[in-house]
Amino acid sequence: MDELAPLARETLSETAYATLCAALMQGRFKPGERLKIRALAAQLHTSVTPVRDAILRLAQDEALVFRSPRDIRIPRVAGARYMEIRAIRLRLEGLAAEEAANHANAADIDGLAALLARHEAAMRAGDWLEGMRANQAFHFRLAEIGRMPVLGAVLQKLWLQMGPLIAEAYIESGRAMIDHHYPVLSAIKAHDPVAAAKAIQDDIIQGGAGIMAHALARAEEE
Repeated sequence: MDELAPLARETLSETAYATLCAALMQGRFKPGERLKIRALAAQLHTSVTPVRDAILRLAQDEALVFRSPRDIRIPRVAGARYMEIRAIRLRLEGLAAEEAANHANAADIDGLAALLARHEAAMRAGDWLEGMRANQAFHFRLAEIGRMPVLGAVLQKLWLQMGPLIAEAYIESGRAMIDHHYPVLSAIKAHDPVAAAKAIQDDIIQGGAGIMAHALARAEEE
């Protein structure tokens, strides 16, 4: 795992939680990986208390499996659980795309285009972590543009569980992780909510085929 940035002093528990949320959604931890509170605290340049608080919150979010203070793991999302999360994402991210198409202004459209350019640059450079950041930011930006903060919070909890799995499949999925974003942008530019919803759903189904293959293969192994 890449080193995490040190924390600022203020609101350490909230900052630790936000930092670990971002790391999970961006795939900086691997499915099944064991987390050590003291090691994380050392990376974040803080005491163990805010990290422990953040870990407990993430366990409540079902983003971590907290078996004991010495056995904290990234869950393996597989089989039926993956299919359920995907079904929820199809509905909710479809709604986010619809509302983004209804509300997007020129600045919003430029921002989405910039995220696509950032993602393309990361792929050319072979920087999968930056690519994951750009991918996640594109999906979350739809709810922001659609003025749906409650929906954005719900999607965050789903992505907390999905981030490590998406990262596991990201490199071998190649352009499937970005190509379906272009029709989303086109539909939002046209202010076509039906087309926007279909485009993001195509991204989740077709672009996510490699992710589903990983999830189903893991289910067979278990």
